[in-house]
Amino acid sequence: MTETGDMEPKERLKTVAVGAMSAAKTQTVAEGGEKPTPALVDTQTVESIISDWPKMAQKAANEIINKYGLPNEATPSRLIWFETGPWKRTIVYRDEVPHNFPQPHSDVLEQFIDYRVPPEMFSELARFDGSVVVERTKGEVSARCDMEAANILAINLMHEIVTGRMTAEEAREVYSETSAAYVVNRPAPLAEAFQFPLPQEDTTDTDKTIILGDMVRQTAGKIKDTIKDALT
Repeated sequence: MTETGDMEPKERLKTVAVGAMSAAKTQTVAEGGEKPTPALVDTQTVESIISDWPKMAQKAANEIINKYGLPNEATPSRLIWFETGPWKRTIVYRDEVPHNFPQPHSDVLEQFIDYRVPPEMFSELARFDGSVVVERTKGEVSARCDMEAANILAINLMHEIVTGRMTAEEAREVYSETSAAYVVNRPAPLAEAFQFPLPQEDTTDTDKTIILGDMVRQTAGKIKDTIKDALT
């Protein structure tokens, strides 16, 4: 019986070949990456989807709808907007992720920007906030929280860490202090707008191809195995 996830050898090679050709095409004609959906989901569909969502998820969805309009995509578990305000992508999730920093809340709102983070900074960002997510290959950073202001704050502090102006611990202190100021309606510029220009250049990192030599060695090994089996 074929196990889950198993693939016939012929299909493995075919998948690798198709993947390589697709990568070559997208990198040559700059077609790679996620494409925005231009259409909008109608109000009735959105209201039907979020009607039985938890209160925090409903609140986040309604706040984003009120600010940016109807989403571009919708499934039973999420609403998705493309290119709204400063964001490359915004997702409101039905399912809440508990998060206790800087105070207990539920992460339901994730927002993305294009940004290249040097790999050596990943650990420092993880120490800062586990809900700041770096996508090295896609060249994206997202922040996930319960309100847009918190995501703006997290992204601003991410930039401070990456550029060496703050450590993770310093950024955590600033995050907590600024969050408290924002909630009680005191000045909190770090939570109100990005304090740095968003990148306009290509931020993707496609890494390096290293498998070719291994493929040659593995192919030679496969030929040897075939000859050995034939002689025994």
